[in-house]
Amino acid sequence: MAKILIIDDDRILTAMLAEQLTADGHEAASAYSLREGLTLLQRSPVDVVLLDVQLPDGNGLEHIPAIAACQGCPEVIIITGQGEADGAEKAVLSGAWSYIEKPYVIRELPLQLSRVLQYRREKLKVSTVPVALKRERIVGNSPAIRRCLDQVARAAASDVSVLVSGATGTGKELFARAIHDNSGRAGKNFVVVDCAALPETLIESTLFGHVKGAFTSADCSQDGLVKHAHLGTLFLDEVGELPLAIQKTFLRLLQEHEYRPVGATSHQYSDFRVVAATNCNLEECVARGTFREDLLFRLQAFVIDLPELRFRKEDIPELVLHCIARLCQRYGMEIKGVAGDFIEALTACDWPGNVRELYQTIEQVFTNPLLGPTCFAIHLPEKFRVQQARAQVRGGAGTAAAVLRPGTVALPNWAAYKNSCELDYLRRLKAAANGNVTEAARLSGISRTRLYQLLLKYSIEFS
Repeated sequence: MAKILIIDDDRILTAMLAEQLTADGHEAASAYSLREGLTLLQRSPVDVVLLDVQLPDGNGLEHIPAIAACQGCPEVIIITGQGEADGAEKAVLSGAWSYIEKPYVIRELPLQLSRVLQYRREKLKVSTVPVALKRERIVGNSPAIRRCLDQVARAAASDVSVLVSGATGTGKELFARAIHDNSGRAGKNFVVVDCAALPETLIESTLFGHVKGAFTSADCSQDGLVKHAHLGTLFLDEVGELPLAIQKTFLRLLQEHEYRPVGATSHQYSDFRVVAATNCNLEECVARGTFREDLLFRLQAFVIDLPELRFRKEDIPELVLHCIARLCQRYGMEIKGVAGDFIEALTACDWPGNVRELYQTIEQVFTNPLLGPTCFAIHLPEKFRVQQARAQVRGGAGTAAAVLRPGTVALPNWAAYKNSCELDYLRRLKAAANGNVTEAARLSGISRTRLYQLLLKYSIEFS
């Protein structure tokens, strides 16, 4: 027997479903609005929620994450009288179990319910997610970071390839290491391959190793990075920089896990798990012909998209304290205090270089000869205090502007300008497409996956 909540304003259909579910031995409850349904979920956990899309107080699809986060973490089955491909896709991407059109709900629900309850029973028995996630140096507890850590836990529980994407300085390698440290390969090597720094003439030798005499300077045999990663994790940093000429060889390596050292006559086998990172849009690279589409498919079995620091500014105080504690330990100092204006000045910045830039700025503070027991805004580099002063005078208009010499033309910060243009474009695109994702993708030429990423980034809702 399962506890099932029906959230639908169609009282006749709701009564029919409740009667059918009760006859099948389940416990059924009904709500006729999102507000009423969420109230019931807060009072008592349920196993499954049957959720309508068009409700008097909102769109059900937009509330799937909130419903799934309620106590008991119920599974969600969408039932709707307005079935469309975009709605079904959005439901699945939001975490719904399935999507049923109302004309067929009486016929299809028993099978869907049987499957979802079996899945739920098996899911509750599985304990592959670590009780305490190892997250060394990943600082912050904002919703954005918690979502990424949840994805780390899911990725660590399997052996699929993972692509960690994000702007420079967001901590891609830290998250890659967290996946390794929480996986079954944690006791083995975590091997870093810096794809941007690989010398093109020595790529195969570096990755696959070579035998003695394979080339002029090969005085002895040498193992490659792939062999060192056996039973561990192979981390491909900045994989978008991998030369096109070697991508086909790498694709075969990922498929077969076999390679041949330079100069060798036989293949060797390496059991490694691949985690890749990139700060560029690989779909755009595919469109430009600089990255193989089949390699991208192989790498992105599981994707973790890291947020920029400006989208999780609530983490800045914790990041600052963490960095100061590390610096005090490194230099043998007593822990420094932090004044309110110090945090305010740092929070006012957009941080195009993200966490890395923030940490580098705090390191500059420790070189200030006037630094005492407490860090004040006066100890920050001059440009930060100028930005704060301009923001106070102009009501925030100067926070995104670059600090320029007198007489030069004022230019906005590139990241802020780019995001402003993206946001404006998406709003105009939504109006032009009448809120239809398929039409928006067609008009813009943006892939649906990338479009959903942008909509999530700027919290824009399509119908």
